[in-house]
Amino acid sequence: MFIHEMTASECSDALERTHVGRLACARDNQPYVVPMNYASDGHYLYLYGFTTLGQKIEWMRSNPLVCFEIDNVVNHNRWMSVIVFGRYEELPDTQEFEIARKNAYAHLQKRVMWWEPAYISREHRDQPHSLTPIFFRIQIERMTGHRASPDDSETAIPTSATCAAPSQASDSTVRSRQWTRIIKAAILYFVTVLRNAIGKLKRNSNPVSN
Repeated sequence: MFIHEMTASECSDALERTHVGRLACARDNQPYVVPMNYASDGHYLYLYGFTTLGQKIEWMRSNPLVCFEIDNVVNHNRWMSVIVFGRYEELPDTQEFEIARKNAYAHLQKRVMWWEPAYISREHRDQPHSLTPIFFRIQIERMTGHRASPDDSETAIPTSATCAAPSQASDSTVRSRQWTRIIKAAILYFVTVLRNAIGKLKRNSNPVSN
């Protein structure tokens, strides 16, 4: 398996293709993570707009520095993850934020039933919050991403002929690659131990005089 660092463009593309992520906020040295529906326009993450006043809003109002994470796992050697570091910005229903609210709604309404999670959550609370929708955005300050791709030897698929009669040469090739990796690791370990031993001998043979 190989792990690659994603470019800013790749991170943005991944954010636009994904619909659900994990929002992380903190207050009084206590972190809090919650799954969220969201939409992205490449500059802001628009988390689902029909949210009611609750812990995440209260915490982000007191500490606007947040993180947002998305991932997609196909299998153990083919996956990607992106982490966004940003700042929470509430979009109140005032003339000052009218355009921003319209932009948020325009992006969110592209997601089917984007308002449903907040409404259902409100209905199942012992003490429901207000139904007043709260639109907000997270301004991206920086983001990082990594993706994994399989090694060729891990994804080699036998042909039908090979399946019917396994080739001794193919088996030998696989074993050779495995032994090559083991030998390389052993040499690296031996060199590291040898360097440490030589360094220790030099220090012992040249004591520092007081």
